[in-house]
Amino acid sequence: MNPLQKIGAFTAALGAAFGAAYGIGVGIGPLDADPEPAAHSESHAPPARVETPAGLQVSERGLTLDLRTTALPAGRPGTLEFVVRDAHGDALTAYDRAHGKQLHLIVASRDLTTYRHLHPVRAADGTWSTPVTLPAAGAYRVFADFVPAGAEKGLTLGADLTVTGRYAATELPPPSPTATVDGYTVTLDGSLALGRESDLTFTVRDAHGDPVTRLQPYLGAYGHLVTLRSGDLAYLHVHPHDAAEGDTTSGPAVSFAATTPSAGTYRLFLDFKVGGEVRTAAFTVTAGTGAGAGHTAPPPAETGHEGTHGHP
Repeated sequence: MNPLQKIGAFTAALGAAFGAAYGIGVGIGPLDADPEPAAHSESHAPPARVETPAGLQVSERGLTLDLRTTALPAGRPGTLEFVVRDAHGDALTAYDRAHGKQLHLIVASRDLTTYRHLHPVRAADGTWSTPVTLPAAGAYRVFADFVPAGAEKGLTLGADLTVTGRYAATELPPPSPTATVDGYTVTLDGSLALGRESDLTFTVRDAHGDPVTRLQPYLGAYGHLVTLRSGDLAYLHVHPHDAAEGDTTSGPAVSFAATTPSAGTYRLFLDFKVGGEVRTAAFTVTAGTGAGAGHTAPPPAETGHEGTHGHP
């Protein structure tokens, strides 16, 4: 083959190679082309909206908890003052009653060893106030639990309070099936189920171990239960299964429905009334840790009720 024939053959072979490469490229498409969108699967579905637990926010639904008292001395009588303000900054003065009151005020220490359920009095200008004595220094959370007039559901707003004095850290009591207060023993039956409603039943016995069948109506039921999550103090709404009928007494059991948003440790505070006096039994309960039944703890904590129980 002469030189011209060799050059022609090389040119033909090169052209054939480029043609084959082009054909392959057309067949598979450009390498940087966006792939066809894959069909959506459950793993790519947007997560379900989780409602923020109550009590974690100072403002919600256009209302704000304006805590005028931000610090109190430990072990000394003081007064808590606050105002619920609307979106315009005006004091809210119209409330619907819930559990017999226009507003429930809960004060709890961050370590959940001190608890107060108070019923403040509202002045004409919308300012709420209540006397309170908090025994230990530290960080506290104040919860205003109420239903604005005409609202479809209630609202719980929270704000921080500082109690001044010498601080001593206190550990949360471990779970235990019973709690004792003023000679009364309260037993909890039930567990906190994650993401769904669960039943909690408390049975009250006296110092002799006899069932207490003279539980008096308190806040429209034979018991009132507040549940707080350890760590952030999320406030859980719970509801009694049965309403109290007039002045009729009941017992020894009182039951509630509770919904738990997450795994963790919770502190339950049960108010019950016997002989005209309200007492509080405190429980530590774990949820979502495989513990099974509700677990409770006797409260070395300061629990109690102070202030005016009457309400405008």
